[in-house]
Amino acid sequence: MANPTRWATDTGPEHSQWYIDRFRKLAAEGTDLAGEARLVDTLVAPGSRILDAGSGTGRVGAALAERGHTVVGVDADPALVDAARADHPGPTWLVADLAELDLPALGEAEPFDAAVLAGNVLAFVAVGTEPEVLRRVAGHLRPDGVLAVGFGTERGYPLTAFDADAVAAGLRVEHRFATWDLRPWRDDADFAVTILRRPTGVASR
Repeated sequence: MANPTRWATDTGPEHSQWYIDRFRKLAAEGTDLAGEARLVDTLVAPGSRILDAGSGTGRVGAALAERGHTVVGVDADPALVDAARADHPGPTWLVADLAELDLPALGEAEPFDAAVLAGNVLAFVAVGTEPEVLRRVAGHLRPDGVLAVGFGTERGYPLTAFDADAVAAGLRVEHRFATWDLRPWRDDADFAVTILRRPTGVASR
């Protein structure tokens, strides 16, 4: 990993276990943790191949797998990936930095129909790597593949920069909402969910 992620540099050594415990507790309490997955499921055909980029403890990828999709989840934190493997067998969970993402080198050569960056992933990648993360993730999509991205609008990554980086990565902005359950976008929203697409005629990596 060339540059440590902000997940590693901006949190303490106990943060990963706290995060794991938090989501295990929420799941045990019956909290709805599948909102992002429901949206992504509406964007793809049944049985699609989906990349959960920045998969954390695996809650989004697991919910997509339960809906019949083939899921590969990737996270830079080995503790979170271990938790995903323990709690959600079925999907493939891999340790990798999104800014260096090369899934064919890890045995996953087939392109994806869709990818999802949920849970403020772009707020936790290494500073300045956001354009490369988008480029790498976009490069793993098939032509006409879709990418759903959600993050807080006050997390240090302006939407104007995000939109420009997405276009530079070969993606087209199709829709924007204020929440994962499709509340209408407004300029003062504190969260943005953006649906992007890799245009046809653009080859996968």
